[in-house]
Amino acid sequence: MAQKVSNAFIAASWIALSAGIIGYIVGLARADMELNEKGYYFTVLMFGIFAVISLQKAVRDRIESIPVTDIYYGICWTGTIMAIALLIIGLWNATILPSEKGFYAFAYLLAVFGAIAVQKNTRDNLVAES
Repeated sequence: MAQKVSNAFIAASWIALSAGIIGYIVGLARADMELNEKGYYFTVLMFGIFAVISLQKAVRDRIESIPVTDIYYGICWTGTIMAIALLIIGLWNATILPSEKGFYAFAYLLAVFGAIAVQKNTRDNLVAES
Protein backbone atom coordinates (compact mmCIF):
# COMPACT_ATOMS: atom_id res chain seq x y z
CA MET A 1 0.00 0.00 0.00
CA ALA A 2 1.30 3.42 -0.95
CA GLN A 3 1.89 6.04 1.74
CA LYS A 4 0.82 9.64 1.47
CA VAL A 5 3.61 12.17 1.11
CA SER A 6 4.43 14.09 4.29
CA ASN A 7 3.17 17.65 4.61
CA ALA A 8 6.75 18.80 5.23
CA PHE A 9 7.94 17.44 1.87
CA ILE A 10 4.89 18.87 0.10
CA ALA A 11 5.63 22.29 1.61
CA ALA A 12 9.34 22.05 0.77
CA SER A 13 8.52 21.14 -2.83
CA TRP A 14 6.12 24.07 -3.26
CA ILE A 15 8.63 26.41 -1.64
CA ALA A 16 11.37 25.23 -4.00
CA LEU A 17 9.10 25.66 -7.03
CA SER A 18 7.90 29.09 -5.89
CA ALA A 19 11.35 30.34 -4.89
CA GLY A 20 12.85 29.22 -8.19
CA ILE A 21 10.14 30.74 -10.37
CA ILE A 22 9.76 33.96 -8.36
CA GLY A 23 13.52 34.46 -8.05
CA TYR A 24 14.05 33.85 -11.76
CA ILE A 25 11.21 36.20 -12.79
CA VAL A 26 12.22 38.94 -10.34
CA GLY A 27 15.76 38.65 -11.70
CA LEU A 28 14.41 39.05 -15.23
CA ALA A 29 12.24 42.00 -14.27
CA ARG A 30 15.19 43.81 -12.71
CA ALA A 31 17.68 42.85 -15.44
CA ASP A 32 19.09 45.37 -17.84
CA MET A 33 18.13 43.36 -20.93
CA GLU A 34 16.10 43.98 -24.04
CA LEU A 35 12.50 42.79 -23.83
CA ASN A 36 13.16 40.07 -26.41
CA GLU A 37 15.98 38.67 -24.22
CA LYS A 38 13.69 38.64 -21.20
CA GLY A 39 11.07 36.88 -23.30
CA TYR A 40 13.61 34.26 -24.37
CA TYR A 41 14.62 33.46 -20.79
CA PHE A 42 11.00 33.41 -19.60
CA THR A 43 10.02 31.04 -22.42
CA VAL A 44 12.97 28.77 -21.63
CA LEU A 45 11.80 28.60 -17.99
CA MET A 46 8.21 27.75 -18.92
CA PHE A 47 9.32 25.22 -21.54
CA GLY A 48 11.67 23.60 -19.05
CA ILE A 49 9.03 23.28 -16.34
CA PHE A 50 6.55 21.76 -18.79
CA ALA A 51 9.17 19.39 -20.19
CA VAL A 52 10.30 18.02 -16.83
CA ILE A 53 6.74 17.55 -15.58
CA SER A 54 5.88 15.67 -18.76
CA LEU A 55 9.05 13.58 -18.49
CA GLN A 56 8.39 12.77 -14.83
CA LYS A 57 4.89 11.62 -15.71
CA ALA A 58 6.10 9.49 -18.63
CA VAL A 59 8.83 7.84 -16.52
CA ARG A 60 6.38 7.16 -13.70
CA ASP A 61 3.77 5.77 -16.11
CA ARG A 62 6.31 3.31 -17.47
CA ILE A 63 7.32 2.24 -13.96
CA GLU A 64 3.66 1.60 -13.15
CA SER A 65 3.15 -0.31 -16.44
CA ILE A 66 0.90 2.38 -17.90
CA PRO A 67 1.44 2.46 -21.68
CA VAL A 68 3.63 5.30 -22.95
CA THR A 69 4.72 5.29 -26.56
CA ASP A 70 8.41 5.40 -27.34
CA ILE A 71 7.81 8.50 -29.45
CA TYR A 72 6.23 10.43 -26.57
CA TYR A 73 8.90 9.21 -24.15
CA GLY A 74 11.60 10.37 -26.58
CA ILE A 75 9.90 13.74 -27.07
CA CYS A 76 9.82 14.23 -23.29
CA TRP A 77 13.55 13.55 -23.00
CA THR A 78 14.31 15.70 -26.05
CA GLY A 79 12.24 18.59 -24.67
CA THR A 80 13.96 18.42 -21.30
CA ILE A 81 17.43 18.31 -22.82
CA MET A 82 16.57 21.11 -25.26
CA ALA A 83 15.22 23.37 -22.51
CA ILE A 84 18.38 22.97 -20.45
CA ALA A 85 20.59 23.37 -23.52
CA LEU A 86 18.76 26.55 -24.54
CA LEU A 87 19.35 28.02 -21.09
CA ILE A 88 23.04 27.08 -21.17
CA ILE A 89 23.51 28.49 -24.68
CA GLY A 90 21.64 31.66 -23.79
CA LEU A 91 23.65 32.23 -20.63
CA TRP A 92 26.94 31.36 -22.33
CA ASN A 93 26.34 34.06 -24.95
CA ALA A 94 24.73 36.63 -22.64
CA THR A 95 26.49 39.90 -21.92
CA ILE A 96 25.71 39.82 -18.20
CA LEU A 97 27.93 39.35 -15.18
CA PRO A 98 29.01 35.80 -14.32
CA SER A 99 27.22 36.15 -10.97
CA GLU A 100 23.98 36.90 -12.84
CA LYS A 101 24.51 33.88 -15.06
CA GLY A 102 24.93 31.73 -11.96
CA PHE A 103 21.82 33.24 -10.40
CA TYR A 104 19.67 32.37 -13.43
CA ALA A 105 21.14 28.87 -13.66
CA PHE A 106 20.46 28.06 -10.02
CA ALA A 107 16.99 29.67 -9.97
CA TYR A 108 16.16 27.62 -13.08
CA LEU A 109 17.39 24.39 -11.53
CA LEU A 110 15.47 25.09 -8.32
CA ALA A 111 12.26 25.75 -10.28
CA VAL A 112 12.70 22.60 -12.36
CA PHE A 113 13.43 20.47 -9.29
CA GLY A 114 10.43 21.97 -7.51
CA ALA A 115 8.17 21.21 -10.48
CA ILE A 116 9.30 17.58 -10.54
CA ALA A 117 8.80 17.22 -6.79
CA VAL A 118 5.34 18.83 -6.83
CA GLN A 119 4.28 16.54 -9.68
CA LYS A 120 5.64 13.50 -7.83
CA ASN A 121 3.89 14.46 -4.60
CA THR A 122 0.59 15.04 -6.38
CA ARG A 123 0.78 11.67 -8.06
CA ASP A 124 1.89 9.84 -4.92
CA ASN A 125 -0.99 11.30 -2.92
CA LEU A 126 -3.51 10.35 -5.62
CA VAL A 127 -2.19 6.78 -5.65
CA ALA A 128 -2.28 6.61 -1.83
CA GLU A 129 -5.90 7.79 -1.74
CA SER A 130 -7.14 5.20 -4.23
